[in-house]
Amino acid sequence: MTPEANDSPSPRSHLFTVRVWLEELGYGQSEWRGQAQHVLSGKSRYFRNWASLLAFLQEMVSGDGAASQDETTTNNL
Repeated sequence: MTPEANDSPSPRSHLFTVRVWLEELGYGQSEWRGQAQHVLSGKSRYFRNWASLLAFLQEMVSGDGAASQDETTTNNL
């Protein structure tokens, strides 16, 4: 009995790259921004707060990587 291609289990580990930077907004204000990328699939998401980063990581680990890749519009990391 051979396993079907779609029956393959989810990977036991995932590799992400996470980049963060301080964005100058003008008038002496700045904001932390970031981008996370799932290395195996290449899917990435920009974020402006930790909750958005965590949501992306959970989405990718759960196997539901098909959600929108829109940049979040909430503030404060």
